[in-house]
Amino acid sequence: MKELEHPWSLEEACLVGGAQAVCGADEAGAGPLAGPVYAAAVILPRGLILPGLNDSKKLTPKRREALFDEICAQAAAWAVATASVEEIEELNILNARLLAINRAIEALSIPADFALVDGDKDHGDRVAISIPHQTVIGGDGKSASIAAASILAKVSRDRYVCEELDRQYPQYQFARHKGYGTRLHYELLDRFGPCPAHRRSFLKKWEEKRA
Repeated sequence: MKELEHPWSLEEACLVGGAQAVCGADEAGAGPLAGPVYAAAVILPRGLILPGLNDSKKLTPKRREALFDEICAQAAAWAVATASVEEIEELNILNARLLAINRAIEALSIPADFALVDGDKDHGDRVAISIPHQTVIGGDGKSASIAAASILAKVSRDRYVCEELDRQYPQYQFARHKGYGTRLHYELLDRFGPCPAHRRSFLKKWEEKRA
């Protein structure tokens, strides 16, 4: 399995530049039609190599689960946070993503003084990353800390959707599509209509077709 090519180059550059505690941060669940958006922040012991660590999207569910436990056991600090469906609807998804990332960073048991944040967005019109940081496009495939955060966020969200939402609203079969806009999900929306877990702002095109 391909691993990160230079997993510590970004972190080392920050540490050489004077940072004391560098965290990686990433989110999961920006695109689905339902459920909260999740984010995680992770500070790894300097130079730690976790075999198989990579962008969560490139890993099998089984490997993600195994790495989730390894990251939680070996990280110097880690935290997972969410922004709710109500917050997504009030703020929009970009602001909600940044809100969840800020919450994860602020929840770290070791305060981070610098963050490596996956993607190219660090502010919306109402929320911005609140500590010194660097955005990294494709960061979950370049940085050990961001890759670790991507796994914690992805696994945490999948567990919530497949366990909590699936049990709470069994008619939507959330464990099968994880809230994404699949054909099955839209068929079930046609049959049952939306539930409180759905992001109504994400269903505008679907609602227009039914009007």
